[in-house]
Amino acid sequence: MDFHLTEEHQLIKDSVAKLCTEFPDEYWSRCDGEHEFPWDFYNAMAEAGWIGIAIPEAYGGSGRGITEASLVLETVAASGAAMNGATPLHLSMFGMEPVVKYGSEEMKQKYLPEVARGALHVAFGVTEPDAGTDTTSITTFARKEGDHYLVRGRKVWTTKALQSERVLLLVRTTAKDEVARRTDGMTLLLAELQRPEVTISPIDKVGRNAVATCEVVYDDLPVQISDRVGEEGKGFRYLISGLNAERVLIAAEALGIGRAALRRAVNYANERVVFGRPIGQNQGVAFPLGEAKMRLDAAELMVRKAAWLLDNGLPCGAEANMAKWLAADAAFQAADQAVQTHGGFGYAKEYHVERYWREARLMRIAPISQEMILNYVTEHELGLPRSY
Repeated sequence: MDFHLTEEHQLIKDSVAKLCTEFPDEYWSRCDGEHEFPWDFYNAMAEAGWIGIAIPEAYGGSGRGITEASLVLETVAASGAAMNGATPLHLSMFGMEPVVKYGSEEMKQKYLPEVARGALHVAFGVTEPDAGTDTTSITTFARKEGDHYLVRGRKVWTTKALQSERVLLLVRTTAKDEVARRTDGMTLLLAELQRPEVTISPIDKVGRNAVATCEVVYDDLPVQISDRVGEEGKGFRYLISGLNAERVLIAAEALGIGRAALRRAVNYANERVVFGRPIGQNQGVAFPLGEAKMRLDAAELMVRKAAWLLDNGLPCGAEANMAKWLAADAAFQAADQAVQTHGGFGYAKEYHVERYWREARLMRIAPISQEMILNYVTEHELGLPRSY
């Protein structure tokens, strides 16, 4: 076992961290407060080649793995950008995984180079108002007509829909009551998004407001059959293949938020003097910060393990889910303790920890809840009866 970052990995972290210094906390607070997409940051990351880090070299990317992508996103989040900085990038990093694995050569040549250079934005359309995490119950339907489909239905929590030209859209092409298995009959389409048949409405939410998350209504949206990912009816399997990568990247972002929160809390605990001494001298302040450090470091080990397994083509469903659970838990504890360490000032936006807290809270819900991960672990790792 080797627990050292390689020279390349350290170079990735150092290079991304240097770029992020141009975008301080004040930049992210402004973007969040004004609901402004961080175009300057996104374009800088695209120009530096980081968005295409996990896309194969044959299609304009760097051909690196999820390990390298996770280091990029962790470093971005840890800079203070948190999810407002990481989310615009990670959708392009993991979201195109089904296209890389199952898309036609024509589709890969057409879209992947544009995604790699940051010119093509892609959203992810899966969740529906009446389905939630029960993905097999989606009702958005694609009806085939000649050389195209017509898509009708409604999705929610489609992040970056306002900026994206395309959406990786999961639809039914066969009704649920007509298939042998509930996971059959679903198809993955790389559909156009900015069209008159599509209505996009941002959802007013607590945090990560630099990146809008939207309800999207599809009213007979035409999608060419050539924009179908793989075979008809196998979309659920294609979608699942990319979810382990998503879990790892989200976990890495959570780590970064936790690190950012802990850094500010420690600095404040050293500088804030009450009753004639720094508050960090009090064990009631110091010990929870020490616990936050241990939780984050422990979660990091699972993130690294899951990424290594994935990059080496080994089964990693349990590890990817555990990494997300542990990192989200550790990040929220660190962010919550950072607010507590700042006392009343923790509630003030100028100290930034309230923003970390709002974003860290989301990590325990999305893209999958902590409870659903526990369902997975208890069923698949412990052999207990399925509970849902």
